[in-house]
Amino acid sequence: MMKRPLILCLAGIALLAALPFLLSAGLLNAAIQMLIAALFASAYNLLCGQAGMLSFGHAAYFGVGAFATVHAMNAIGGAGLLPTPLMPLAGAVAGLAFGGIAGWFATQRSGTYFAMITLAIAELVHSLAPHLKGIFGGEAGMSTMRMPSLGLDFGSITQVYYLTLAWVLLSMALLYLYTRTPLGRLTLGLRENSHRLRFLGYHVHGIATLVFALSAMFSGIAGSLQAISNESANYVVFDPALSAAAVLNTYIGGVQVFLGPALGAALMTFFGYAASDLTRSWLLYQGIVFVLVMMFMPAGLSGLPGLASRLCERHGAARMLPVFLMAAGAAAALAAGTVFVVEMLQRLFSQEYRSMLRLDPAAPWPPVELLGHAWQAGAVATWAVPALLLAAGALLAWGCRRGMAACETSVSSAPRGGHAAKEIA
Repeated sequence: MMKRPLILCLAGIALLAALPFLLSAGLLNAAIQMLIAALFASAYNLLCGQAGMLSFGHAAYFGVGAFATVHAMNAIGGAGLLPTPLMPLAGAVAGLAFGGIAGWFATQRSGTYFAMITLAIAELVHSLAPHLKGIFGGEAGMSTMRMPSLGLDFGSITQVYYLTLAWVLLSMALLYLYTRTPLGRLTLGLRENSHRLRFLGYHVHGIATLVFALSAMFSGIAGSLQAISNESANYVVFDPALSAAAVLNTYIGGVQVFLGPALGAALMTFFGYAASDLTRSWLLYQGIVFVLVMMFMPAGLSGLPGLASRLCERHGAARMLPVFLMAAGAAAALAAGTVFVVEMLQRLFSQEYRSMLRLDPAAPWPPVELLGHAWQAGAVATWAVPALLLAAGALLAWGCRRGMAACETSVSSAPRGGHAAKEIA
């Protein structure tokens, strides 16, 4: 009988394979970016989540893989050094080589010093890239073209999607198999107690360097897929924001579950794709989500199903259902109230709105268009809406907390009663 996780994985793969028949070209391109972000976050999690080494500069290896692929695609008069389906191998080799060198230096130290070294390496590459025109093409970057191979012209977004999907699934499978190997167990040992590994006779620096290089290799594959998709690369791929995104996506998804970083990266990439067209404050929302997850859900979004399952086993599904509903209602109300306030303030402090005020300072403030309605900025009713939403959310959150406290109290008192009954008997 097939295990539930395997069934869910197969169902997920089948859904991913069917996406080209379900989505438009624009959404399919967003799906490609989600797959690439998922692979990049999973590669980063190998170093950060499993080995316990927090890196602030993983965009360096993503970018090296992207530029190595562009050079490989332009080699031999534009014919390509490798067939297009094998081009990610160029990114893998470049990421592995550069990651091995950088990792040897970075893993000489641990903790904060390790993080600062990785940040310094990434900043160094980011600063040098615009000036090394022969390698990185200067500020304009480098362009290329996907060449036909194996009877495919790779001119359609669908073919690029399936190429990306194949490499992401292969890489994710290799990353998972790595966790089942003795080296994967030693990787966890680096996180838990590196001093004990050294005491047992293992070469801790060598293991850490190897893990760093492997993480950089899969990051290079993600960068390679990005270059193939865009048919170009520029020094922006070394931007610190990309390194920060890897950290945020990994922890939002959850480092304790293998697919947690991939889930977080996919969700946040889609969120950026959808929200960036709707609001200028989408990065603020992303930051708020990260802070809330770190404060209240340290296990990440992927830990929610397990938490809900454990609570249902401990207290019973019927008793936990009202608590879950109150938690969902509190989250929705608080989110709606926060979005209303942020969007109103963003429009009120925008350059366009202030320009309208300067045209006629004596005139009343113009209404603000939000959610298909014109809101008067100075009206009490306008600000009463978010106030009521936030108050309702706070009330539901308080009720959820009280419900959880009541459940815990009943559970903690039950064993004492049962024990006393046994003593009387």
